Amino acid sequence: MLRLGVIIGAIALIGTVLSGLAAYRVHDQELAIDRIALARAIDVHASLVQDRLTERELLARVASRLFRTPTVIRANMLQPLRAAIYAFKTDFVVAAWVARLKPDELPAARSELQRSGFANPNIRNFDDKALEQQTLDHPVDVLMDLEPRNPETAPLAGTALDGHPVFGPMLARAMAEGKPIASDPTPLLRASGPIGLILAAPVVLDDASSPAGFVTFSYELGPLMLTNDDLSLFSVALKDPRREASELIANDQGVVTTRTRAPEAAQPSAARTVTFGNRDWSLVYYAKSNSVRRAQQTAAIVAVIGLALTGIVCGLFGYVAYNNLRLSQEIQVRIGFERRLTAVIDELNHRVKNILAVIQSIVTRTLRHGSDIDVARELLIGRIHAMSNVVTLLSESQWQGVHLRGLFEARAIPHAERIAISGPDITVSARAAQSLSLLFFELASHSDEGLSLVGKHPHITAKWEVTGEEPDTVFQFRWEEFNTSAATRRPDSDFGLILLDRVAPEALGGTSKRYFTEASYVYELTAPMMTVVDMSERDRTEKFSAPVRPPR
Repeated sequence: MLRLGVIIGAIALIGTVLSGLAAYRVHDQELAIDRIALARAIDVHASLVQDRLTERELLARVASRLFRTPTVIRANMLQPLRAAIYAFKTDFVVAAWVARLKPDELPAARSELQRSGFANPNIRNFDDKALEQQTLDHPVDVLMDLEPRNPETAPLAGTALDGHPVFGPMLARAMAEGKPIASDPTPLLRASGPIGLILAAPVVLDDASSPAGFVTFSYELGPLMLTNDDLSLFSVALKDPRREASELIANDQGVVTTRTRAPEAAQPSAARTVTFGNRDWSLVYYAKSNSVRRAQQTAAIVAVIGLALTGIVCGLFGYVAYNNLRLSQEIQVRIGFERRLTAVIDELNHRVKNILAVIQSIVTRTLRHGSDIDVARELLIGRIHAMSNVVTLLSESQWQGVHLRGLFEARAIPHAERIAISGPDITVSARAAQSLSLLFFELASHSDEGLSLVGKHPHITAKWEVTGEEPDTVFQFRWEEFNTSAATRRPDSDFGLILLDRVAPEALGGTSKRYFTEASYVYELTAPMMTVVDMSERDRTEKFSAPVRPPR
C-alpha cells in the first residue's frame, strides 16, 4: 500500500510539473501574440489617421493657391472653390474666407457684406461689439465668406477674428510662417457645438510679401482622429495640448468629451504622434482587453487540462488503493456495528427491566391482600394497557419522546374523548411519558360517578403550560373534574394515591397537590421542564439509533 502511494505521488508530481511548464509556455506565447496584434492594429490606425490629416492639409494648400483676384474685399471669394472643395472632401463643417483688411477698407467690406445679403453686415469683434475704425492702427482679419451658407453660419460673417482666443493665435502663426496652421481643439459654430479643429491656410497674391487673407476649414475631431470602433482592440484618445493631464475621447456616437487622467489611472498601451497643420499631435491608445488576464486564463485552461489528465492516470493507479481502503472501512463499520448492537441490546435490557419493574409494582399494588378481585382486574388491565400504549408511542418515535397530546389522542385513557385538553404540544421524555400515562389513567378511571351527571358533554379539563425563562422553565399541569364532589367521586385506590402524591412527582422531580372545590375535583402537578423533557436521555437514544458511519 505504501509503495503504491509512492508511485501515485511520483506520477502526480511529474504531471503537475509538466502541466505547469506547459501553462507557463502558453502564457508567454499568448501574451506575445496579443501584444504584436495590438501594436500592428495601432500602427495601422495611426497611419490611417495621418493619411486623413494629410489629405485635408493638402486640400487647404490647394485652395489657397486658387486665388488670383486683385481684390480680397469680396463676399463671394469661395465661389471658385465651391465645386473644387466638394470634389476633394465633404466632411468639413465650415469652409471660410478670412480677409486681412486695413482700417480704411472696413467701410467697403461692410458694403460688400450688405450687398451679398448678410443680415448683419457690420464689422464687429468676436464678442459682437462694433469696431471703431478711428481706433484701429493695424490690419484686421475679417470673416467675409462661408460655405455652407445657412441660418447657423450666416451670422458669423463680418466677425473680426484677431482677438479671438483660438483664431487669433492660429492666424498670427499662419501669417508668420506662411504655412497651413491648425488651431487648438475648440467648439465649432457655437459654445456648445462639437469639438473640432480649424486649419488656416494663408493666401498670398502675386507680387505680395504678406498674406491677403486665409482660407479656413473646420473639422469635427471625432471623425478626424478619435473614431472608436466597437470591434477594435483599443480605444484612442487625443492628448489635449492645452492641458497636460487632459485627454479628448469620443464615445460610440462620435461625441468628443474631455476627461482628466488621474495619476493612479491605467497607463496607455501605446502612443503615436501625427502631424497636422504644422503641429504634432499625440494619440494615446488603451487596450480594451486585458492581455495579461487573457493569457492567464488560457494558461489556466491548459493547466487544468494537464492536471485532469494527471488525475486520470493517478486514478487508474489509485483504483487498487481505493478498493483496499473500502474493504478496510467495511471491516471497521462491521466492528462498529457489532459494538453498537451490543450497546443497543444493553440499553434495551435496561429499559425492559425498568418496564417489568413498573409492571411488577402495578400488579403488586393492584392485587394487594383484601382487594376486590373484579375491581382489581379492571384496574390492572387498564394500567397495563396504559403502559402498553406509551411503549407503542415511544417505539414509533424511536424512544425520542412522546407528544403530550398523543397520550390523550391514543385513546388509552378512559373517557379520553370527553376530556377537554389545552396546552402547548411539547414532547416529553420516555420516563416522563410513562409516569404521566399512569397518572392520567388513575385520574380518569376514578371519575365514573361524575360522568353520569353530564351525559356526553365534556366535564373534565386537562391543561398544562410552560412558564419562566430558560433554563429555569417550569411545567405546570392541572386536572379538574367538574360536577364532582367528595361524595360523588369514587375514592382513589392506595396505588392511585401513591402514584398521585409520590411516584409521579418524584419521577419528574416536582410536587403535586389535590383538593376539592365547591363544584370540582382538582389535581395539580408542578415540575422542572429540564426533567420533563430530559434532553440527556433523548441525546443518548438518538446516538444509539444513528446509523453507523465508516471512520474518517
